[in-house]
Amino acid sequence: MRARLSDIARQAGVSEATVSRVLNDRPGVSADTRQAVLTALDVLGYERPERLHKRSAGLVGLIVPELENPIFPAFAQVIESALAQTGYTPVLCTQTPGGVTEDEYLEMLLDRQVSGIVFVAGLHADTTADHERYQRLIDRPMPIVFVNGYAEGIAAPFISCDDKQSAESAVAHLAALGHERIGFVSGPERFRAVQRKLEGYHNAMRRHVPAYDHRSPDELVALTLFGVEGGEVAAGQLLDREVTALVCGSDLMALGAIRAAHRRGLTVPRDLSVVGFDDSPLIAFTDPPLTTLRQPVAAMGNAAVRALVDEINGHAAPRSEYIFPAELVVRGSTAAAPARRVTKQSRIPAA
Repeated sequence: MRARLSDIARQAGVSEATVSRVLNDRPGVSADTRQAVLTALDVLGYERPERLHKRSAGLVGLIVPELENPIFPAFAQVIESALAQTGYTPVLCTQTPGGVTEDEYLEMLLDRQVSGIVFVAGLHADTTADHERYQRLIDRPMPIVFVNGYAEGIAAPFISCDDKQSAESAVAHLAALGHERIGFVSGPERFRAVQRKLEGYHNAMRRHVPAYDHRSPDELVALTLFGVEGGEVAAGQLLDREVTALVCGSDLMALGAIRAAHRRGLTVPRDLSVVGFDDSPLIAFTDPPLTTLRQPVAAMGNAAVRALVDEINGHAAPRSEYIFPAELVVRGSTAAAPARRVTKQSRIPAA
C-alpha cells in the first residue's frame, strides 16, 4: 500500500499524506489537489474507493429543436459539459419533424423526476405558441432556463444573443462597403429572434442608406423557412429585385443564398455579398469563407447552467433576460458593392 501511495503521490505531484487524506475522504485538501489525486488514480489504473465514486447530483433535461443546424449541437455540447462539471447528468432531447414534440419530452422528463430543464430555441421563441406550458412548470415548481427566445410574462431566466445588434452590425458592415440594395433573409416572423433581427435591419438601413425611407419596408425582405433550402428560395426572390448584398438569419440560410447566386452564374462576393449568423463550426471553411455574426455559445451556455443550478439550489436567479452581444467576423463572402446598371426596376423614386 505504501508503494501505491508513493506512485500516486509522484503522479499527482503531492505528498503521500495528501494522497492518504484524499483516499480517506478527509477534509483539508483543496478541490484542485483532490482532483489531481483522483486523476492520478485514473491514469495509473487504480480503482477509486467506493466513497470517492462520483455521484450524480440529479438529472437535468436539455431540449433542443434539432441537430442538423450545427449551432444546436454546439450549444448542447457546452451545456452538457457545464452540467457535468456541476455534478448533474444531462438528458438530451432532440426534436425532429414528425417526431417527439416538446410537450411529449416534457412529460418524459417529469416522469424521470429531473431537477431542472434547459430549453434551447424552443416554443418559447415562437410568439404564436401557447406559453402556459412553462407557467405550469414554474407552478410545480420546476427550475427552468431558456436560451435564445423570450416569452412575455414567464418568470424565469432567459439567455439570448443580441439579435437586433447583430443585424445592425451586418448592415453597417455592408453599407461601409458601398452597398445600398441590402436584402434581409430569415425564417418566419412569428419567431422572436426574427422580429428582433428585422427591427435591427430596418433601423440600420434607415441610418446607413439615405434612400431607404423612400422604399416599401418589405421591398428588400424575404421571410421563408429556416435552412439551406429556405435561404435559397428567399435569396432568389431578392436577387430578382437586384440586391447586391444579403443579411441572413442563419449560416445555413446564407449557404442557401450563395447556392442561389451560383445557380444564376453570379460570384460571391464579386456580384453578391452575403452575411450569415451563428458562426457555426466549420463555417469558416466554406467557399468562400462566410462573413457572419458569431454567437457567444460558450458564454451563453455556461450562463444558462449557472442560472439553472442557482434555481435548483434555491438561490433564485433574476427573472429577466440576459443579452449577449454577437461578434462580426469578416471573411471572404463580403466585398465592395459592384457597379450596377440602373434599370426601371431599380430606380429610386423621388421623395
